[in-house]
Amino acid sequence: MSSFASLSDDFGVSVYLASKVDVPTNRETVLHFFDAVKRQFPTMTDFEKRDNGEHVLEEDRDPGSYRWVSLDGRRMAIGCVNPPDMERVDATNEWLLEAAPYHLGVFGLDAEALDVLYYFDFLYAGNHDDVVVEALALGGPFESLTKMPGAKALSFQPTMMMALDDGCQLQCRLSIETRSTAYHVRTGNYPESPISVYFTVRQFWGKQPYKTFGESYRNQRKLLDELVAEHVVPNVIQPLARTIGARQ
Repeated sequence: MSSFASLSDDFGVSVYLASKVDVPTNRETVLHFFDAVKRQFPTMTDFEKRDNGEHVLEEDRDPGSYRWVSLDGRRMAIGCVNPPDMERVDATNEWLLEAAPYHLGVFGLDAEALDVLYYFDFLYAGNHDDVVVEALALGGPFESLTKMPGAKALSFQPTMMMALDDGCQLQCRLSIETRSTAYHVRTGNYPESPISVYFTVRQFWGKQPYKTFGESYRNQRKLLDELVAEHVVPNVIQPLARTIGARQ
């Protein structure tokens, strides 16, 4: 199991290859592509076309660890949920990124960006925003607002983007998504749902130093590991885990 998987209730890796033009969605191209994926990864057998037009092929979700790939408008998306090891993640993602130009016609000319993302889900039945405030904002400039008489947090979802090179072609983004609503706060009735932490490294295409999507993916994955271990885990993931643990 990945060294990050033990830090949250669910951990996942997603990849998004965005194109400047529509990804082919005709029946023959879609089925030919997913058939090739199924031959390479025989456990990916569940295929569907969703109401929004998205085509998805995935493994059985019941074991809790599964892979999926989708075609949606102008992008191909790949996901590995609770992967048993990162070697499996890399093998899946690199094969699909190498297959995209040949099966979908997504080449360097029309590629817009490649995103590689880690996400951490923390299941919690309570005020999500209040948890994030306590874990990340107390002791800072926002603390005085939380101490106003009768005040209750309704939305606190920090987002930050940073450029990692001079041309702003390589970027990272940290975002936190909460799912409590004003209704939940007003009634005190909170369903168990995830607080999600997303960390993305994005490589814009066109002036990148890499010839293939696979080469860029390997660099982005390396950066993700380094940045998450050095900055996100000690400053976001662990404080959230401690705060939730103290409330349960």
